[in-house]
Amino acid sequence: MFALDYFLEILAGAVAVIFVFSPHEFAHAFVAYKCGDATAKFEGRMTLNPIKHLDPIGYILCVFVGFGWAKPVPINPLNFKNYRKGLFLTSIAGVVANYIIALFAYLVFMLFVKIPPVSGALVYFIDFLRNVFGKIFLFSLGVFVFNLLPFSPLDGFRVVQSLTREVNPVRRFLQQYGYYILVALVLESYLCDIISSYVASNIVKYFDILGYVQWFAKNILGYPIIALWRAVFGLPLPIISPY
Repeated sequence: MFALDYFLEILAGAVAVIFVFSPHEFAHAFVAYKCGDATAKFEGRMTLNPIKHLDPIGYILCVFVGFGWAKPVPINPLNFKNYRKGLFLTSIAGVVANYIIALFAYLVFMLFVKIPPVSGALVYFIDFLRNVFGKIFLFSLGVFVFNLLPFSPLDGFRVVQSLTREVNPVRRFLQQYGYYILVALVLESYLCDIISSYVASNIVKYFDILGYVQWFAKNILGYPIIALWRAVFGLPLPIISPY
């Protein structure tokens, strides 16, 4: 029974990641095209086909570790009709798509929660679908916040690019060292997870920097969505849990 539950948990994550990454990358490609750059369209990236977007290593890591990546959509900002506006809109397109997905994913999650009790194999099917949409909700919010961190090569850095000049010292620092900062943050978070599994005290989690990012994604960014649908279903509003 434990093996089946573990398998279904991993499978739910594998399905959820597809519905998080593919629309994210499609949104980048679509908005870039609308702003005048057809690079992604010509390379076949303006599609919802996950095969075109998923990076095998990034996909596996996201399913099993919780942090991963898709293939970046190629853009050429020089093709934009308005450089700054095009770069800004293209940069935020992916995370906007993720927030919209989170909005509707939580609605479907609540619909499955409200399904009357069932029996037999149908229990596993309903639980699996509820788990899938719950993960889509959480993953979408996580991708939203994580991708807006201002470190190269994340979308947040592109936002910085669209709002600053190339000679800006902060922009240069983020471009030169952003990747190494990201790697350090992911490794630090992973190390905290390992240590916390062996240490009874919860003090370790307070050193997990990306843990604060995940907490913010679910409890702050996700609060309006949760509150909206819980109100629609006549449920009490959620209480923000302390980190």
